[in-house]
Amino acid sequence: MLWQRIVSSLILIPFLFVAIWYGEPWLSIVVGVFAGLGGLEFYRLAKSAGWNPFLVPGILLVTLFVVAAHSDDGRVMPLMVSAAILLPLVRILWHPEPGKAFINWAWTIGGVFYLGWTMSHFVLLRDLSEGRDWVFLALFATFASDTFSYFTGRALGKHPLAPKISPKKTREGAIGGVIGTVAATVALALITGLDEVGYAKLIPLGLLISLFAQ
Repeated sequence: MLWQRIVSSLILIPFLFVAIWYGEPWLSIVVGVFAGLGGLEFYRLAKSAGWNPFLVPGILLVTLFVVAAHSDDGRVMPLMVSAAILLPLVRILWHPEPGKAFINWAWTIGGVFYLGWTMSHFVLLRDLSEGRDWVFLALFATFASDTFSYFTGRALGKHPLAPKISPKKTREGAIGGVIGTVAATVALALITGLDEVGYAKLIPLGLLISLFAQ
């Protein structure tokens, strides 16, 4: 629902903005919460498809992945990768359905890397030179993709994009999302001064952000 998206954005965006602006430890906390909520939704979708991923270990590892990115110790992230693979594997020993144990383990670590590992890069990106502007650009472009896809799909959408995965998404909406994301990426780069990297890099960046945001 549109109104739910608007209300959620009005509540969550200020927290995210402040966390990005001031950096650590607030960024790790806020991104960790977002990652944990994303993990919960990911595992619910897996469960609705008939699988039974290990919910508690999965969400815990997703959140810890983000927090681990805050550490300056180069040994922490490799340890997190090992923990993400091995801890859910131990959980298989108490699995009530041995025939599904391996697939459920795969769903669990899939969620950990899909959300925890990827979202930890917001923390890593923020630590780079001009990192704050790059994080804002990545988030703004992602929101633009969602917004342009939604409104283009509502106005022009006729052909389903992936009916079995997301019945409401359309090809027209996806195209609108790509165009809007590229435009938003270039626009924010111009505002923040990041356009110095050149349009030859900004346009493919916008395309990639839109692809993964879809």
